[in-house]
Amino acid sequence: MVNLTSGKGLPRPPVLHRDDPETRMAESYQTFLDSKRLIVQSKGVEVPIESIHEYLFPFQRQLVMWALRKGRSALFADTGLGKTLMQLEWARQLGVSTLIIAPLAVAQQTVREANLIGLDVQYVRRPEQITAQVVITNYELIDHFDMKQFDAVILDESSILKSVDGKTRTRLIEKCREVQYRLCCTATPAPNDIAEFANHAEFLGVCTRQEMLSMFFVNDDDGWRLKGHARTEFYRWMASWAMMVKLPSDIGYADDGYILPPLNIEPVWLEANADGIAQQNGMLFFSGLSGIQGRTAVRKSTIGIKVARAAELLDDDSQWVVWCGLNDEGREIAKAVDGSILVEGADSLEHKTDALSGFVEGRYRVLVTKTSIAGFGLNMQNCNNVMFVGLSDSYESYYQAIRRCWRFGQKKSVNVHPILTDLEREIWENLQRKEEQHNETVAGLLTHVTEYQREELGMTVIDAPVYTEDMVEGDGYKMMLGDCVERLREIPSNSIDFSVFSPPFLSLFVYSNSDRDMGNSKDDAEFFTHYNLMLAELYRVIKPGRNVACHVAQVPTTLAKDGYIGLRDFRGAVIQNSIDAGFIYHGEVVIDKNPQAQAIRTHAKALLFAQLKKDSSWLRPGLADYILIFRKPGENEVAIHPDIDNETWITWAHPIWYGIRESDTLHAADGRAEPDERHVAPLQLETIERCIRLWSNPGDTILSPFAGIGSEGYESLLRDRQFIGIELKAEYFTAAVKNLERAIVKKSQGRLL
Repeated sequence: MVNLTSGKGLPRPPVLHRDDPETRMAESYQTFLDSKRLIVQSKGVEVPIESIHEYLFPFQRQLVMWALRKGRSALFADTGLGKTLMQLEWARQLGVSTLIIAPLAVAQQTVREANLIGLDVQYVRRPEQITAQVVITNYELIDHFDMKQFDAVILDESSILKSVDGKTRTRLIEKCREVQYRLCCTATPAPNDIAEFANHAEFLGVCTRQEMLSMFFVNDDDGWRLKGHARTEFYRWMASWAMMVKLPSDIGYADDGYILPPLNIEPVWLEANADGIAQQNGMLFFSGLSGIQGRTAVRKSTIGIKVARAAELLDDDSQWVVWCGLNDEGREIAKAVDGSILVEGADSLEHKTDALSGFVEGRYRVLVTKTSIAGFGLNMQNCNNVMFVGLSDSYESYYQAIRRCWRFGQKKSVNVHPILTDLEREIWENLQRKEEQHNETVAGLLTHVTEYQREELGMTVIDAPVYTEDMVEGDGYKMMLGDCVERLREIPSNSIDFSVFSPPFLSLFVYSNSDRDMGNSKDDAEFFTHYNLMLAELYRVIKPGRNVACHVAQVPTTLAKDGYIGLRDFRGAVIQNSIDAGFIYHGEVVIDKNPQAQAIRTHAKALLFAQLKKDSSWLRPGLADYILIFRKPGENEVAIHPDIDNETWITWAHPIWYGIRESDTLHAADGRAEPDERHVAPLQLETIERCIRLWSNPGDTILSPFAGIGSEGYESLLRDRQFIGIELKAEYFTAAVKNLERAIVKKSQGRLL
């Protein structure tokens, strides 16, 4: 028995030299913890910043140098920050066969900019045309190319990954999977745009959408949201493969030359005839903008008055870009306005290229087109007048369309005139609300991610999270705050009589963001590597011939996170890893659970009444808990004499324990922290009681390396045992100490009675 009441604490290990085995073990454990950090390793080339072309600004050189080092990365740089020059310099420095994939008409613009840094870029439409090392083509033509002939690929305006259909996106990702170097360039995405992040991460080979969701997000009534404890790690992870920059100052550089000119947005409001619109669309009366149907009805019925007003505004000598949403809108504008050029989706590639290039070069005064055709990538600083003939509810399309002209390098104030009817005020207000939310969330994201980006760029160093230890001793117990792998080393070998505990169940960032938290493992292999380090110490401290009781449950999978609905055999894996650690698999108990309560709590498809009627092939029984019993080899020197009679043993000897109330636990809310995604789930007290009374004697020392809020210690003290508990999380540690003291009071009161 370990002396817990001497007041001197458990013996601390001596200071060791580097060549001592325990020192090497500690260093090895720290190396493992470092490997758990969710950052993307570099797979590129190191290039000194002095070799980056002098035409680039200092902040652009810094970003190019970083992208070269990463090998596969994304530059989320706002419009006008020079993404084209940066991607061209990236290709020039690599010096390998490179394919740039760009939106329509951006290709010729890219070819011209390449001349600024002495790079020859060839525009091609088919592979047989290739004669240069760096070539550029359009997204519409990618099926003509075999990506195996390229060592590097660049996606210009890579946000197109979100707008193309699923098959095209998947095909593009698959085609580029074996390309060694990959670079994505687009404007700063919305912080809550999970599709944007997931598409880029998958294209770059960082992770799949399912892996990203599993690591960092949780799905609830509001949809997918970032886990509370995952925020820090998500931002650090993002910074290890993507740079998000709205201004040079975001990464520590001056904003000289990057202050945008004034933006003047002046909606033009027209009065519409609601009764006339209703009659034109076969309605008894106009019922408002009810969904897409109502919006489309208003838009089609008001083309005439909008075009008439647009023609008046366009009757000057200035250049204008006019954004339309319907073909009829664009065609009527083109008819009514001299010097205009119309670009439609059905036009030939040659016409689109000539029209868009001609507008930028000043050969056409008014460009009339859709945001889906020319709303991304093009530099239109030649123009400072923007018109929308009607609007959709898409803030991204609206924002990107304005930023074609309102971008760094624009010398004049930019004037924007959305032409709307009074019936469409709801759409305008919706866009204003989205704009405000977007600006707030982007600012919040940059506040969090900036420090990690500067660390990734080598400009700052962020101190590692502080790991703290503490110890509280009471009458018959010791609670140790800290990492169980390390704090178990302080316990003498062959000194623990019995251990009962419930390990983490493979849940990333549910209870903490610490790398020392075993639940914070990205996959089963990493979890059990960590768990086995604990098992080795647990095996050492348990007395020969004595037992360990480990509480587990099977882990359900979900379609969104894992790609399939089923179970992961966590129980079987714990058994095998414990055997590998040297323990003997001694037995197990199944603990009965209420399937209806599980169905209400988890909404599991496999337990729902609706599924019984729909398709019972998906049904499965509710999930039981298990107590797995392991014995350390060797002779037990002190026989265990349980204080139970034969009738009790007959009940407890059953392979299934019935009647244990799921609510028979300590108060879980005491240890909950604000970012926690789940309430801590303490083991039922009656389950712990049975384990302690069966496999230990009064006066024995009971150990829990995952003490949580102290449930195992609470029962140990009530049953005249001594207890050692280890807990990583400070909130749970504090709650555990309170619960252990409560047990002492309860026990003394019982004696008085």
